[in-house]
Amino acid sequence: MASVAALALAVSGAVLITTGGSANADTINLLQNPGFETGNLGSWSCTANSGAVVTSPVHSGKYALQATPVGSDDAQCSQQVLVQPGSAYSLSGWVQGSYVYLGASGTGTTDPSTWSTNSAWNQLSTSFTTGPSTTSVTVYLHGWYGTGAYQADDLVLSGPGVFPTSTVSTTGQPTGSPTLTSSPQPSTAPPTTAPPVSTSPTTTSTPTGPGGGNHHLLTGYWQDFDNGATDQRIGDVNPAYDIIAVAFADADPANPGGITFGLDPTLAGKLGGYTDAQFKADIAAEHAAGKKVVLSVGGQNGTISVADSTSAANFATSAYALIQQYGFDGVDIDLENGVTATYMSQALHSLAAKVGSGFVLTMAPQTIDMQSTGTQYFQLALDTKDILTVVNTQYYNSGSMNGCDGNVYSEGTEDFLTALACIQLQGGLAPSQVGLGVPASTSAAGSGYLSPATVDNALDCLAKGTNCGSFKPPATWPGIGGAMTWSTNWDASNGNSIATAVGGHLHQMS
Repeated sequence: MASVAALALAVSGAVLITTGGSANADTINLLQNPGFETGNLGSWSCTANSGAVVTSPVHSGKYALQATPVGSDDAQCSQQVLVQPGSAYSLSGWVQGSYVYLGASGTGTTDPSTWSTNSAWNQLSTSFTTGPSTTSVTVYLHGWYGTGAYQADDLVLSGPGVFPTSTVSTTGQPTGSPTLTSSPQPSTAPPTTAPPVSTSPTTTSTPTGPGGGNHHLLTGYWQDFDNGATDQRIGDVNPAYDIIAVAFADADPANPGGITFGLDPTLAGKLGGYTDAQFKADIAAEHAAGKKVVLSVGGQNGTISVADSTSAANFATSAYALIQQYGFDGVDIDLENGVTATYMSQALHSLAAKVGSGFVLTMAPQTIDMQSTGTQYFQLALDTKDILTVVNTQYYNSGSMNGCDGNVYSEGTEDFLTALACIQLQGGLAPSQVGLGVPASTSAAGSGYLSPATVDNALDCLAKGTNCGSFKPPATWPGIGGAMTWSTNWDASNGNSIATAVGGHLHQMS
C-alpha cells in the first residue's frame, strides 16, 4: 500500500523533501509550486499583478518568482494552505532583493514574520504553532514600496498536513474540506517611508497579559500629581481598569538612565495624607483583585535617556529596585522625547529577566512614533515583542496622520483609530499587543477626544469588521489588545465614562 505521504504527493502536487534518512524521516512540503517550476504562478496570487515567474535569476531549477513593488503596493504574493490545529510548522525560503519579507498569517497564535536586505540569495526561516481551531494559514512574501524587485525560490512549509489534500487550489478555495469563508490577510509593513535596516527580528511567543480569562484590556494612567482632575488614591481607581500605569517615574540626575519614584507630597496632602505604606497596600489590593500596576517612565516632560549600555544597565537596576520596593508588576514606556531602540530593548530585557514571570511591559508612543516600522519606537516594540504586553498608542494631540492604506485621516474620528492601528497590526505586532489610546475627556488632551461609543465602534471594526466608518480594514483581528485612557483621574471627573462604556465593552468582547 502506498504511504500517506505518497498519496498526498500524488493528489496535491506537493513536494517530497528527502532528509537523507529512512522513509519515516521524509516530510511533505505543504506548499504548491514552491519552486515555481510549473513555469507560472500556479497557486500563488500576487497583488496588483506584481509577480511573475522568471528564468533568471534563480536559486535552483529553471524558474523563480520575481515581484516588483510600486507606489502603494508592496508586491505581496501569497498562498493559502490547509493545516492541522495545535501543530508546529516551519517556514523557509530563498530570497534576494533590497527588502524581502517572508511570513504566515491566520495562524491563530503569534503570526511569524522575518525579512532580509541581501542582494544575493539568502535563506529566511521562521516557525509557528497553529491555534486550537486553526485549519488554514496564508504564507506570504512581499517587498517594500518602491524599492525595486525581489526574487524568491525554493520555499518550504513543513509540518503536519491535512490529507489527502494539504494545499488549496489555484482559485484560493481549498480542494476538499473544510471550506474557507474568507482568506486571511497576510501581514504587511505600513505604506509610509522606509523600513528598518537591522538584522531580522526573532519571532517569539506573546506573553500572557492580565485580566483573567479576558484578553481585551483596559489600561488607565493614574496621576501622581494634581492638575484639576479628580484626585485619587490607587484604591479609588475604577475596577474596570485591568492595568494601572502610575505616572510618572523621575530621572535620576546622578545616575544616567536611572529612575526614581516617590509620591507627590502635594497630592498626598490633597488626599488628606497618603503614605507609602497606604500606596503599597493599595497596589497589593489591586493584585488581589487580579489587576496589574506598572510604573510609567517618561510623559510629556520626561527626560530619561537610555542611549548606551551603561544607562541601559542603570535603568534596569533602578527600575527593578522600585518594583521590589512598591510591588509594581513592570513598567510603561511613555518616552515622548525619543528612544534608542537598541539600548532600551537591552534595558527592558534585562529588567524582565530580573522580574521573571508575570512581568508586564506596556508602551504609549505618540502617533508619529508608530507611523512606520522604521521609527525607533516601532522598532523598540518589535525588539521587545517577546516580553511586550501591549502598545497603547496615543491617538490624540497629533493632528492628521497617515493610515495603513496611505490615506490621511483626521484625529478625533473612528477612522483615525482604525486606520492607524492597522499600521501596527500589519507591521509585526501581535493583535493582543495593539491598543487604542484615547483621552478620557475634552479636558484630558488638547485634541483628539472621541465619545466612548466611537471607541467601542473602532474596537468592533478591528476585531469583527462591524461598526466601521469609511475606512474598512483589510482583515479582522479578533484578539485586539484593548484600549487605554489618559487618565483614570480625568475619567473620574467625567463620570467614569471610559471605565463604564469602553471597559464594559472590552470585557464583553469574545
